[in-house]
Formats: sequence, C-alpha cells, structure tokens
Amino acid sequence: MQTITTTEDLAAFCERAAKHAYVTVDTEFLRERTYYSKLCLIQLAHPGEDGPDGGEGSAVLVDPLAGEGLDLAPLYTLFRDPGVVKVFHAARQDLEIFQVEAGLIPAPLFDTQVAAMVCGFGEQAGYETLARKIAKAEIDKSSRFTDWSRRPLSEAQKAYALADVTHLRVIYEWLAAQLKKSGRARWVAEEMAVLNDPSTYRVDPAEAWQRVKTRSNSPKFIAALRELAQFREAYAQERDVPRSRVFKDDALVELASTRPASEKDLGRSRLLLREARKGEIADGILAAIERASNLPADKMPKAEKPRDQLQVNPALADLLRVLLKARSEAEGVAPKLIASSAELDALAAGEREVHALYGWRREVFGEQALALCEGRVALAAKGAQVVTVDL
Repeated sequence: MQTITTTEDLAAFCERAAKHAYVTVDTEFLRERTYYSKLCLIQLAHPGEDGPDGGEGSAVLVDPLAGEGLDLAPLYTLFRDPGVVKVFHAARQDLEIFQVEAGLIPAPLFDTQVAAMVCGFGEQAGYETLARKIAKAEIDKSSRFTDWSRRPLSEAQKAYALADVTHLRVIYEWLAAQLKKSGRARWVAEEMAVLNDPSTYRVDPAEAWQRVKTRSNSPKFIAALRELAQFREAYAQERDVPRSRVFKDDALVELASTRPASEKDLGRSRLLLREARKGEIADGILAAIERASNLPADKMPKAEKPRDQLQVNPALADLLRVLLKARSEAEGVAPKLIASSAELDALAAGEREVHALYGWRREVFGEQALALCEGRVALAAKGAQVVTVDL
C-alpha cells in the first residue's frame, strides 16, 4: 500500500491516472470539533490496462497531514481534466471539502450511490452493500470509527481506507454498463447537476434560519429566529467551530420565543450553554434580537406554511403513494429518489412547484401524478400490478 507524502509522488500518480477513463476517489475527514471538515486522507485508484482490478501502484493513499511539503495542486489538475471521470460514492461531503479547500468541484462527476438508486438498489445504497453485491467483496468494518487525524495509521486502517476506492472501480464499471443498457445515464447526469453546483456547498448565514425546524409562523418569532441563526452561522464560520458549540437549535428556538433583552435575561434560559450567557456570544445574541425587534412591519420575514398546515387531501395523498410504489416497482427505481413523502402531500394539497414534476421524474411519475390529481386517470388492479386507467 503506497502512501503519498510528497508533491512529486502525487504528480507522478496523477499523470498515470490521467491516461485512464476514470479515477475513483474517497476522503477521510473529521468534523466533530470544527465547522469545516478537516481533510485527513485522500484515497485514489485508477483501472489497469486490462480492467478495473488495476495493478501495482494503481491505488494509493494521499496523506495531507504527513508534513508541510505536500501540495495538492497535481490532484486538482486531475480533478479539472475533462477526459477523466471522477467517481465517488455518496459524494456530497467529499465534494464540499474540495470546494472549501480549493474552490473546485471535480468534473466530470459520477456518484455511485445515485447511480445505484437509479439501477434498482433501493434508497441510499451503502458502499458495503454494493461491494458485496457487485464486486463480491466483504468490507472489514473494524476501522470504521477511526480518528483519521492521528498518526501513524495502522496497516488495518490503511487497508480499510484503500478498500473504499479499489472495489469502487468494479462498482462503477458495472453501474455505468447498466445505465448505458437501460438508457438512464441522462437521469444520473440530471442528479449530478446539483452536486456540480458550487452553491450546494455554501451556507449563506442570512438563509441559515430556514434549516431550523419550528412550528411557529409568528412574524416576530421568525424575525428573531432569522437574526439569531445568521449570527450563529457567521460566528461559527469565522471561528471554524460547530454551530452547536455556539448554541444548539433548541436554544435558538427558545431565544427566538422569549427574546431576552439583557444578560440577566439570558441567565434564565434553560437551554443556552453557560459560556453563551456572557461575552461575545451573549453580545451577539442580544444584538440579533434587537435588530429583529427594530424591523418595520414590511421587512418582517415570512415563513413557508408548515407541511402539517397544508390543506392536504388525505385520500389523494394515499392514492399518490400507491401510484409512486407502482411506478417505482415498474421502473426499478427507489421511490425516495422519485418523490419524498412531503412532496406527495404537497401535490395532494394542490402545490405544483415540487421536484417530482421536473426532468426524468416527470416522465416516470410526475405526468401520471398530475393526471391523478386532476381526475383524468384512476388506479386499478391488474393482476399483481397497479395500473392507471384513463377517465
């Protein structure tokens, strides 16, 4: 197992990899104590001349923590090479690291988790499942909870990390062949558009409040929630600490509800961390609440109506779920990839700005879902199948 610790060795590997159609990529990182992920290890592999199994030197570990002399520029050059597909499994967190570290997203991109869902492997198919079913390999789980920032890495840890990209070669080639056979490569390409968008990985502090679960629609509450969430996000980003270390969501909701006006008021909070009741965090909380309190009525934010307050037709929602199950089984695609339960409720409440009505999802499910909502088709049992019948 080769571990790359110098720029020269990395450049040599990337030069070899660039001669192949694809390279498989994975990372190991830590995020428990920071806002941004700390990159600890990069795994890379390219196929061999005669197939995906590769050969000596075709799979390597890149150790960015080995010393100050390793420059990842050769890897980023490979990531920009349009002639080499960059293959990940469940890519989002890996891609966020490279977007933050280098301002780039590897392209062209292929996510085997998304492809597996399109190819009938169910919802969020795990790497171990695909390795077992496609590559006929068993993954040793003993190093799963490793602290990847500690050095030296054991041979078992290195083997575990490298397995994440070696079996991925076989998985990728199998899935790519299935997509070509089924004509669904376009479906995966549509899904990659989200992962390829840099905005996917940027958290705007001004929009952070929309990620907080709450049931209140009060304009004053939402205004305080927005300002407090913006302060927390900006504070966490600037100091690279987890947002929960500033204050947790339940404390955020409590503060937006009670709207304390002084440090003495903060001291009465049941949920606020002790260190957040004074100093910079306390000052930020009080300033955020004051900004929210001074907003004129026409500047107050408006929250979307909670799903549980939508006028959902329950019978229609149930019919849509039956239709989704029938269509997903007929197409061999995970139902969750086509439409979420919340989207079905939204459709049954008359909303039409939902993901399931665009792109390949509309072809597979959306058109028939609309027809069902509008009374143009009915559902009927035909043997073991559920089919639509024109009305």
